[in-house]
Amino acid sequence: MTASDEARETALIAAQAAADKLATDVSIVDVSDRLAITDAFVLTSAPNERQVQSIVDGVEERLREHGVKPVRREGVAEGRWVLLDFVDVVVHVQHAEERAYYALERLWKDCPVIPFTDGAVPAAPTPAEEDSAGDEGGSTEDAAGESGR
Repeated sequence: MTASDEARETALIAAQAAADKLATDVSIVDVSDRLAITDAFVLTSAPNERQVQSIVDGVEERLREHGVKPVRREGVAEGRWVLLDFVDVVVHVQHAEERAYYALERLWKDCPVIPFTDGAVPAAPTPAEEDSAGDEGGSTEDAAGESGR
């Protein structure tokens, strides 16, 4: 059994919301085969407590816009590891130190990863694209062939 389409969509929205708030190491793990209580974990990191809270706020706000509200929040007061339970998806926002120490990816390494690419960050151009970009607009001459000095 794999994560439901609804859970995958919710996880991807949460991951993008976290990335938009500058979360690092954003990943989604499909735990549906191992856990009966949820389908996916969204794992994110932040360098400090203030950033953890910003990511939590961003994820909650974005999912509320999609009609999804958390049924439980844990760890908000400490701001080191906040867990947002959306039933089918659980979002873990961890301080970078907690992320390294607890290494949830290692714990769930046998579970498949749901691909996530930050949609707000444009992909780096390929070498072929860079070459063709150099051909466009690289000249200082205008359409009449005169120098643009």
